[in-house]
Amino acid sequence: MFFLTSISSMKDCQNICGVNNSNLKIIEKLFGFNINVNLNEVSFDDVDENKIENLKKMFEVLTFMTLNDFQVTERDLIYIYNNLEKNYNSLFIIYKKKEMIDRNFLGKPIFPKTLKQIEYLRSLNVNDISFGVGPAGTGKTYLAVVYAVSLLKKGTIKRILLTRPAIEAGESLGFLPGDLKEKIDPYLRPLYDALYDMLGVKAVENYIENGIIEIAPLAYMRGRTLENCFCILDEAQNTTELQMKMFLTRMGFNSKMVITGDVSQIDLPNGKKSGLVNACHLLKNIEGIGITKFEKEDVVRHPLVQKVIDAYEKSEKLVK
Repeated sequence: MFFLTSISSMKDCQNICGVNNSNLKIIEKLFGFNINVNLNEVSFDDVDENKIENLKKMFEVLTFMTLNDFQVTERDLIYIYNNLEKNYNSLFIIYKKKEMIDRNFLGKPIFPKTLKQIEYLRSLNVNDISFGVGPAGTGKTYLAVVYAVSLLKKGTIKRILLTRPAIEAGESLGFLPGDLKEKIDPYLRPLYDALYDMLGVKAVENYIENGIIEIAPLAYMRGRTLENCFCILDEAQNTTELQMKMFLTRMGFNSKMVITGDVSQIDLPNGKKSGLVNACHLLKNIEGIGITKFEKEDVVRHPLVQKVIDAYEKSEKLVK
C-alpha cells in the first residue's frame, strides 16, 4: 500500500480512477493484478516489487496530470505505462501546464500528447524545414496543420499550401470522372479533415475561394516560388527523389515547409526510390532542417492501432 500525498479531493481521485473506475480497470489490465483506490490510499495484491515500483510511478504521473488540470484518458494510461521504464522523468514534461498550440473549431484546446509531439512542435517553431516521419496515428499531419493555422491567425504567414502525391491504383487522373477538384479531392481528404477540425467547413471553403488556403496535388507545384507561406507535403514517402527535390526548392522567403510520411507505407512502383527516405539521409545534418522520427509508441489513435502496427511488423520480420 502507498499514499498519494498530493490528492486531497474526491474529484481528483475520480479523475484518476475514471467514471465507474474505468481508468482503474485499464491500469489493472496493464499491470495484471487487482488495485484498490480509496481517496489517496492505493492498495493492491501481493505482487512483484518491480511492478509495485512501476505502479507508484504510474500514479505519481497521474496525480501530476490531475493537479495540472489534465483529464486522464485511456490513451494517456497506455502511453504512460509504455514509457515508465525508459522515459519516466520526461513524462512530467508532457503533463506540465503549458501554452496550448491553438483551439479547434469547437473551442477545444490542443496540446502535444507525447514526447515526440513536443519535439516535433519545437522543430516546427525553430526550423524552416521540418520532417515528421513515422507510423500512422502519431499526429504528424494534424499537428502540422494546427501549427499552420495558428500562424495564419497570428498573421505570421499569409497562405497555407497543402499537397500530396496522387498515387493511383491502376488509373490516371485523366480517366477519373469530374473536374480537376473532383478528381484530386479523394487523395487530399485527410488534409481537408484536419482543416475542418480547426476552422470549420465554411471558413475553410472561404479561405480556399480567396486563395488563402490552397490544396493541390504535388505535380502542380513545379515552377512556383512559395513565399509568405506554410507548405505541408503529406504522404511524402510516395514522392520520387526528383519530386522531393522539386518541392523543397520551391521555398521562398518567410516560408516554412513541413514534410510528413511513413516509410513503411511506400506505394511507389518497383525500382522507384522514395524521396522521403533519400531526403532524410541527405539533409539530416543541415542547420535549419529538423527531422523528428516517431515510433509506434507515439500513436495517439485508438489503442488497437498500435497493436495492428505491432502485428504487421512481426509479420514482415517473419517474411524477411
